[in-house]
Amino acid sequence: MRTRLLRADETDVAAELLKGGGVVAVPTETVYGLAANGLDEAAVRKIFAAKGRAETKPISLFAACIEDAERFCVVDGRARRLSVLWPGPLTVILPRLGCVPDEITAGGEDVGVRVPDDRTTLEILRLAGIPLTGTSANISGEPPARSAAEAMEIFAGRVDAVVEGASPGGVPSTVVDLTGSIAKVVRMGAISRETLEKLLGEVVE
Repeated sequence: MRTRLLRADETDVAAELLKGGGVVAVPTETVYGLAANGLDEAAVRKIFAAKGRAETKPISLFAACIEDAERFCVVDGRARRLSVLWPGPLTVILPRLGCVPDEITAGGEDVGVRVPDDRTTLEILRLAGIPLTGTSANISGEPPARSAAEAMEIFAGRVDAVVEGASPGGVPSTVVDLTGSIAKVVRMGAISRETLEKLLGEVVE
């Protein structure tokens, strides 16, 4: 496979590759991610193959906005209140709809959702019109790429394209589970518990 290096303004090319079942490395506000059509089982399996990742581990999905997330998961009032933090480093776990393949959730009934705070990747999401996988661009167990050059070095011959950009690294996204009656922090990251509780108006475990 020949891996193309795409300029940041070639978002239309990246979107077409993704709609055609391809895999594209894209920048985010944390680290580079590996994007594929999150509703396409075959495309998702390519992600696992590229990363050498066990298929027993779920993958989160990128959406362009909260309204897009409603197309593949159950969005409640709490999720809407937290959506003021999007785009940004917050992943919310919500019940999935039937269109989300088991490959994404590892057979579970819930899916992690995030709106990445990167202008290029948001434009790709809008143009593609589909949720994209949001897993980090790394070989499983290894550090993730933080630049197009690093992503190309790791994934040349493994993915269809790498989009130019920069990901500063730093603190990962906070992950909060909203599938139960009480919101629970699964991973503390860039968004504090105090911020979550202020927006939700309730205690977060």
